[in-house]
Amino acid sequence: MAATVIPLIAWAAIIVVVIAAVRANRTRRGPSPAENDGEAAVRCYALVLRDKLDRALFGPVLAGQVWDRVTARPVGEGLIHEFHRDYCGHGLIRTEAGIKLCDILDGHHPGEAIAEWRSREDFVAFFAEQSDYSCSGWDEGSPVFFTDDEWHRNNQRLTRAKLLRFV
Repeated sequence: MAATVIPLIAWAAIIVVVIAAVRANRTRRGPSPAENDGEAAVRCYALVLRDKLDRALFGPVLAGQVWDRVTARPVGEGLIHEFHRDYCGHGLIRTEAGIKLCDILDGHHPGEAIAEWRSREDFVAFFAEQSDYSCSGWDEGSPVFFTDDEWHRNNQRLTRAKLLRFV
């Protein structure tokens, strides 16, 4: 008789556990993103990311290395860190006269100049005083990079890690 009762008890225990697991997974765990104002959640997350941005200045050594590396490239090429369709963030492109900061489109098409530098000294002086935070578009004190456009803020912008990878 024990040989019949013990397996039945084990099967009953398994069925109870499975039913409890199914019920637990069916219950709601909170409002869905659509019910929780998705745009407000995105804005809050953008602020969290902003607060994590490094504010340490790039410094003159890194800025000089970037100038040297970009100017060693052919005209029209330079620091492009994203290669995909549509908007690819900011890039540093060699020009006939020096270097330009511009939007990159479709992974290789430089846009109009946001800023241009004709000398190593001017470029180094500017970029030595920048940081991940100032390049992100959040820093109102950095008019070259600042934007009110939430989509462009911290969207594929130049960072210390990208500059170091380039040099």
